[in-house]
Amino acid sequence: MLRILLADDHAVVRRGVKQILVEAFAQAVFGEAQNAKELLDLIGKEHWDIVMLDLNMPGGNGLEALKQIKLDQPQLPVLILTMFPEDQYAVRTIRAGAAGYLNKESAPEELVQAIHKILRGGKYISAAVADELVLYARHEDDQPLHKHLSDREYQVLCLIASGKEVKEISIELALSAKTISTYRARILEKMNMKTNAELTHYAIQNGLV
Repeated sequence: MLRILLADDHAVVRRGVKQILVEAFAQAVFGEAQNAKELLDLIGKEHWDIVMLDLNMPGGNGLEALKQIKLDQPQLPVLILTMFPEDQYAVRTIRAGAAGYLNKESAPEELVQAIHKILRGGKYISAAVADELVLYARHEDDQPLHKHLSDREYQVLCLIASGKEVKEISIELALSAKTISTYRARILEKMNMKTNAELTHYAIQNGLV
């Protein structure tokens, strides 16, 4: 019996995805997690054939959750289903071990196709993701400044650019304010900038927020 774990903080999204998949996988059993802690707890307690993971998860970033899953259960396939466009996170998640990356605006048929391919042991790479992977491979040494940030630094950059203060970011990422400040300092140094305003301007120019 196929066991699918849906991890998304919006109940309406989980319900909609489940309705799509029930039609294609009539015998499937579904589990649901609304935050990173619930997700990792369920993975630790029960067997799953595939995980569908949103990147914007309370209680821990989805990318960090992905890395933890691949550390604990490297054979468990994870399909990223998120609102973030491919040019923001696709390469990072594939490099971290994701079996596929889909935007939530994708057609239901593409979602079903992706799951079928992943369950057969493959990876689902859409045309948009393939383009990003090619660009990354061709121009690894000539990437925009934010492409050289670590995953956590990139996450902090996006949160700063969205107008959040250090304390807010520390709560959202479950890290100390001191740690967030350290990440901010590293980001400024790597990007040769001095203020949050510069970071925000860069993020807007590059479509990160």
